[in-house]
Amino acid sequence: MPAGRTHNLINSLSFVALGGAALALRQAGQLTLEPVWALHFTWAFFVGTFLLSPDLDLAEGRVDSKRRWGPLGWLWVPYGRMFSHRGLSHTWVVGPLTRLVYLVIVAALLGGAALALARGLLGAEALAGLQWTGIQWPELQRPGFQWPGAPAFAGWLLPAAAGYYLSQWLHLIADGVAPDHGWQRRRRR
Repeated sequence: MPAGRTHNLINSLSFVALGGAALALRQAGQLTLEPVWALHFTWAFFVGTFLLSPDLDLAEGRVDSKRRWGPLGWLWVPYGRMFSHRGLSHTWVVGPLTRLVYLVIVAALLGGAALALARGLLGAEALAGLQWTGIQWPELQRPGFQWPGAPAFAGWLLPAAAGYYLSQWLHLIADGVAPDHGWQRRRRR
């Protein structure tokens, strides 16, 4: 099993190879690739590689991904206690989802705590005047970018999901985890 730095090197070299292949295919006219798709794929790939690695199930110890969170690294310790190493967190579909769901829950809890603190310090009246507006993504509104019938977020969600999952799968492949290892374990019992 490779160490964290080896995983990062494998993922980074794979990204360079994939990017080179995509560029060559695009130059040859065999691949249509919107720049915004490549951007969303890229950021999600590197977030998955460096911040949300499957090894966060070891977050009680010294894990590169946890250290990259800096002072917020302690937020991943409960995740490490919830999942045993190479257990559910090292499965091909559910494992990456566990980290995303955990991150959303932690962000919601921290956001709720920050809002409660602001209400306590500033008073509810001071916050009542704030208006929350949606973020506009102009590149998602371009003609031809949207798939018919797809929601607006599909234009960035699909490339981001592909980038994130590929980063996770490269980690699992390097660990020697087969795509169906969770099912095999259940059948043996």
